[in-house]
Amino acid sequence: MKDNDNATPLKSYLYDSQIEDTIPYYSYFHTETINLIKSLFDEPKTWLDTGCGTGSLVKRALDVFLNTKFLLLDPSKGMLKQAKEKLSGVSEDRLTILKPSATQEFTQKLEDKIDVITAIQCHHYLSPKDRVKATEVCYNLLKDDGIYITFENIKPFTNKGIEIGKRYWRNFQLSRGKDSEEVENHIARFDVEYFPITVENHLSLLRESGFDTVELFWYSYLQAGFYCIK
Repeated sequence: MKDNDNATPLKSYLYDSQIEDTIPYYSYFHTETINLIKSLFDEPKTWLDTGCGTGSLVKRALDVFLNTKFLLLDPSKGMLKQAKEKLSGVSEDRLTILKPSATQEFTQKLEDKIDVITAIQCHHYLSPKDRVKATEVCYNLLKDDGIYITFENIKPFTNKGIEIGKRYWRNFQLSRGKDSEEVENHIARFDVEYFPITVENHLSLLRESGFDTVELFWYSYLQAGFYCIK
């Protein structure tokens, strides 16, 4: 089903032009992430965006947090290439693009602990074991009182809920003009190419990883956003 240069169904060079027609409210994930961080920090010193994709979140955040140093991480060389081109005008003292790595495999030594880590629509591709490891890596990279924000595709609580959720998401994509075959292929990825868990399981995983504060702050269609404070 998949022939691509990253874990998403979209090729990296097409990602920005097609993601808004694939994931409902996708740009709001970035907007509300930035708004949340503004509510918690005057300005974070360091921010790691793992699963950064083409760098769209960081591009927006650079204009809001003028003294923050951003670190970009992604397992896809194609995505990092797009991010490097998008952010080519940003100085090195404000931006570092790290070597390609999945979150759970990240071992590069950083100078300091991190104030903010974001993981937007990336960890649902992981196996249960790797999801736990990725969350632990993020926890260990954070400073005390640091914040971890993650958005993921999620699994409804019941089989009927899954059926309705898929239909709901299918109709959204069709309403955005996507081809019906492409939409069916995308919906068929559920629990095959990515592995969603329920909101309850997300909350349990985040608490068990050691976070003191764990909250759900976004839920739409088959996506949810969580924030956690170490």
